[in-house]
Amino acid sequence: MDAIGKKVVEVKNITTKFGKKVVHDNISLYVNKGEIYGLLGGSGSGKSTLLNEMIMLLKPTKGEIKVLGKSVTDISKKDALYLKHNWGVLFQSGALFSSLNVRENIDTVLKEYTNLSKKTRDEIIKLKIELVGLKMDVLGLYPSELSGGMIKRVALARALVMDPKILFLDEPTSGLDPVGAQEFDDMLYNLRNMLGFSVVMVTHDLDTVWNIVDRLALLGNSKVVAEGTLKEVLKVDNPIVNSFFKGKRGMLRRNADGK
Repeated sequence: MDAIGKKVVEVKNITTKFGKKVVHDNISLYVNKGEIYGLLGGSGSGKSTLLNEMIMLLKPTKGEIKVLGKSVTDISKKDALYLKHNWGVLFQSGALFSSLNVRENIDTVLKEYTNLSKKTRDEIIKLKIELVGLKMDVLGLYPSELSGGMIKRVALARALVMDPKILFLDEPTSGLDPVGAQEFDDMLYNLRNMLGFSVVMVTHDLDTVWNIVDRLALLGNSKVVAEGTLKEVLKVDNPIVNSFFKGKRGMLRRNADGK
């Protein structure tokens, strides 16, 4: 894995408004190369909005966001294409095309962004399916024939198909049972260590935060109320931090770890 240190995402003085509603009020944060970075916060705190701004699906009202050194808030078509070649995205539902089978779902990315032969594309697809712990017999299945956990893994395989430098994940363990969520966390952690990509993930899953997140930002009241390692965030005396990590569920998780 590449050394952590270089910033791969920089959020600088971002303000986001929808009408009169202020979602982000002059927020700043950064993500280092090689780390798993969590975006946390209550419902409506703007974490998914921020993720969508990072991947150019939304545009902030003010401020600048840089991804892999490119300003996504004011970007050329050439740089936008470069980023789409170098990032992968996994949406909360998996966002697989229901009319396409697994092979075809993953192949959509390769068809759009490469001129590779079908034989080469098929070899890449099989490799990615193996990487996410699925068997080759899933390639002909349709999303309706897959379990929730399998959908997440196929969506991850699709996100990895271009060998991205950075992954953006929106609630990757949402809807999974505890065993499935733990397996997904372990897989993501091991793949990051093996392939060296960076991860930005929106999550509510405290187990994920305790187990695999290197650094995090907690959003609340339109601000970043805490940022850093979990140990650093837990030292912040803030009502939002206290309610998020020191409520009954947070304390149960800490006590289970003996921390």
